[in-house]
Amino acid sequence: MSGSDLLMMRAPLASHSLSRRQGLRRLALGVAAPLLAALLSSGCDQKGLNPMTPSGPRFQGVDITGAQYAQKLSLPDTTGRIRTLAEFKGKVVVVFFGFTQCPDICPTTMTELAEVKRRLGPQGERLQGVFVSVDPERDTDAVLAEYIRAMDPSFVALRGSVQQVTDAAREFKVFFQKVPSQDGKSYTMDHTAGSYVFDPQGRVRLFVRYGSGVDALSSDIKLLLDEKP
Repeated sequence: MSGSDLLMMRAPLASHSLSRRQGLRRLALGVAAPLLAALLSSGCDQKGLNPMTPSGPRFQGVDITGAQYAQKLSLPDTTGRIRTLAEFKGKVVVVFFGFTQCPDICPTTMTELAEVKRRLGPQGERLQGVFVSVDPERDTDAVLAEYIRAMDPSFVALRGSVQQVTDAAREFKVFFQKVPSQDGKSYTMDHTAGSYVFDPQGRVRLFVRYGSGVDALSSDIKLLLDEKP
């Protein structure tokens, strides 16, 4: 079996459509998986350790240290201000692509991240959540601002044009697609279900799959916060 076949099989996908078969078909047609791409591009061993740092920490998430994607992000926030990853240096940054009308995966991911920040105590001030909307048509600035404020007022929500979001998703190897409802009157969004974690130096380090839980994410973020530069 080829590496590309494995990539297609292991891609994490949040499918909110009614047709599971449709979601799986999209998956099989080539949704890129950060999980295997990470292992292939960074040369991580089977235990998730980067061979360049054999004595380094053992993360619960997928170690993608050295990945050549997810290098840049530049989108407007809900006030129209352009935000970039560079401005958050000194913090661990968690980036998640989702949409406000998502019934479960997106709110769960963001509320878990808020809980991680709370558990970290004073260190939580060095954790930055970034939510990127894949549904700019419905996620207006006002809707996004209210949504992210309910999760944690320190988190940032970003919203661009469809093209801008598409470009950002491509940079992060994130899949998203509009899925019409059966009656054609509405739609939902299928999207990659996972978060990217950046260390305080601004380097992408981890891909965290949805469902990993607060304990695992807390452990990984604390390891990154405690790392020596």
